[in-house]
Amino acid sequence: MNETRPDALPILGIESSCDETAAALLDGTGQILAEAVFTQSAEHARFGGVVPEIAARAHLQRLAGMVQGVLAEAGLTPRDLGAVAATSGPGLIGGLIVGASLGKGLALGAGIPFLGVNHLEAHALTARMPGLFETPPAYPFLLILVSGGHCQCVAVEGIGRYRRLGTTLDDAVGEAFDKAAKLLGLPWPGGAHLERLAAGGDAGAVPLPRPLLRRPGCDFSFSGLKTAVAQAVGKGYRREDIAASFQAAVAAVLADRARHAAAMLPEATALVVAGGVAANQAVRAALAEATPLPLLAPPLRLCGDNAVMVAWAGLERLRAGQRDALGLAPRPRWPLGDLAPPAPAPQA
Repeated sequence: MNETRPDALPILGIESSCDETAAALLDGTGQILAEAVFTQSAEHARFGGVVPEIAARAHLQRLAGMVQGVLAEAGLTPRDLGAVAATSGPGLIGGLIVGASLGKGLALGAGIPFLGVNHLEAHALTARMPGLFETPPAYPFLLILVSGGHCQCVAVEGIGRYRRLGTTLDDAVGEAFDKAAKLLGLPWPGGAHLERLAAGGDAGAVPLPRPLLRRPGCDFSFSGLKTAVAQAVGKGYRREDIAASFQAAVAAVLADRARHAAAMLPEATALVVAGGVAANQAVRAALAEATPLPLLAPPLRLCGDNAVMVAWAGLERLRAGQRDALGLAPRPRWPLGDLAPPAPAPQA
């Protein structure tokens, strides 16, 4: 029997919460040993969005082979691992069941710990991975989580300790990008296509609103901006100018909300942006100027859904003494505030 502490051994991460199928291996220090991501965009594009049943079938068809592939690339077997971490929520329930079930089976067969990772916590902790930044953020830090399904300002106070400062009142910012892109006749998913189109436009050409700008707090609203884009299309503005003006409006709103959030968390050590929209360069530039805090934005390949972040979150939780029962049920809704911090160490 291997007597090495589990958190000193490699950890396998599995991600299947939406339309990315992914597996990754990290060593006990957090260095990436192997990773693989399959993006299902082609399967969903003709429907203009993610179809849950198609996503679940794609995970089922590919995930086991991808896990075998990363293990083979690293020259490992499941019994060489210290733990298995699998996204267990929030997300599409079919995909969550596929990934979590595979992770539990591997953990049970190898006799190692299982960790059911909260997808949002994985995004939140990515910036703490070794080697990404000269100085990883110390707690507490401010998180701006911007993705297709989420838009939140969060005070990250430690593993399992999250305090939501603001959230969207309607659309997530990534959803707004996709809807604006569709109105402009761009393919789905629209964020990257809209950013490319915006590069040839004038960001001041189309008068678009900046919802909740300078309002107290750090909540968001994007439904009115989406409606304004539809009206601009109907008025015949150039597509490039609409795209550039929309992107500028979103960036201005995110920067304004980040300033308000920073004022609500004066002890913050850094501003971290995570999620798929964190790949947008205009958003990054606006957030970099928004506050005096250093902006930490993960590499583009770690902004979207991936298994590296899941493995890292699992390793952070394992180091904190956490592990989950195999009976842990996947949760399509799982707010960060529902997570439990590590139990205090027993007194000697």
